[in-house]
Amino acid sequence: MESSRRFKPPWTLIRDNSECYVVRDANGVTVAWLFCGDDSQRYSVGASKLTSEEARRIGKAIARIPEFMMQRQGFYPRGSGPRWRPDQPYHVALEDIYIRAHWDEIYTLCKVNSLPFNSTGETIHNDGVWRVYEFTWQMDAILFWDRFKGRWLRGTEFHYPERPSDLPSLKPLENWPKFNPRDTR
Repeated sequence: MESSRRFKPPWTLIRDNSECYVVRDANGVTVAWLFCGDDSQRYSVGASKLTSEEARRIGKAIARIPEFMMQRQGFYPRGSGPRWRPDQPYHVALEDIYIRAHWDEIYTLCKVNSLPFNSTGETIHNDGVWRVYEFTWQMDAILFWDRFKGRWLRGTEFHYPERPSDLPSLKPLENWPKFNPRDTR
């Protein structure tokens, strides 16, 4: 079946020349140009340009857009349940014992990777005590589910989808400070 997408994934970032990065789709069609000025071109006339590093980072983010917009098979919205809301459709449950033992790592890793994890306050008693977190974006929920070995929720039941083979990895923690929520009181 032919895809109806105009810009086919994967998108790649290419350094076209010293002043420009280009994001291209799988067919070689240009999706975006990012103009930059190296340090040797510090003084420019008119509008200032991005630095090479800024242009590269923005280009990498643009190139990952199809990856984050793609719906993954087996990871469905919750659909029902006592606290389900249509604007927060993806729910992941973590075991309470795991959360208490690894809170520093969960909190810091989510902050470093910009994963907005919001607790619903819902508790599920199913072979232990589970706390529910909600996500707007499917990819955020999948990354959280995969990294912390959570349970995917469909309705009020646990769902066990297969891990996608092309799942991007989270940024690792290096020399991160320990966070204790009791210290913030």
